[in-house]
Amino acid sequence: MGWVEILGFVTGAVCVWLAARESVWNFPVGIVNTGLFLALFASTGLYANAGLQVVYLVLNALGWYWWLRGGQDAGVLAVRRTPRLVWPIGAAVVVLLTAALTVLLRDASAAPFWDSLTTALGLVAQLMMGRKWLGSWAVWIVTDVLLVGLYASQGLYLTAVLYALFIGLCVQGARRWRRVTTVRPVVPEPVAVR
Repeated sequence: MGWVEILGFVTGAVCVWLAARESVWNFPVGIVNTGLFLALFASTGLYANAGLQVVYLVLNALGWYWWLRGGQDAGVLAVRRTPRLVWPIGAAVVVLLTAALTVLLRDASAAPFWDSLTTALGLVAQLMMGRKWLGSWAVWIVTDVLLVGLYASQGLYLTAVLYALFIGLCVQGARRWRRVTTVRPVVPEPVAVR
């Protein structure tokens, strides 16, 4: 356990806590967190999870924009229920990306399948979070449960504890966002006219 893992622990906990409270500040904290975890995972041979951190940097910037300007009339984005079509598309992305990454990383990663599966799930969860879809929390919970085992198996015990804490924060976030969706009127997403 080094200072990178400790700082990753702190910024990760703050990031998820802020997201659960619908604070847009979760994104700048998330950007710092992803930089730290990029270095940590690359140094431990979890290359898919390390590469995912690069994607998270981009998704955090995009989510930051969406939350501030992605709502109606370029306003603040509201929490919404996950569109039905997202679930099968998300599942297909997870299956295809997991298969491709597992083959790609079979000789490089310390745990190719689990590294790939958690990477694919994390990508889908982060995209859903950026759109403020309620279902993002369910995907995060599944991802975090798997990551606890993966990180513990690689000797990243503090990071495994962090992800166990994330599960609790995700449950809180899901409850809070669910309450918000029942209080706010449901506004359908704008449909692009071609």
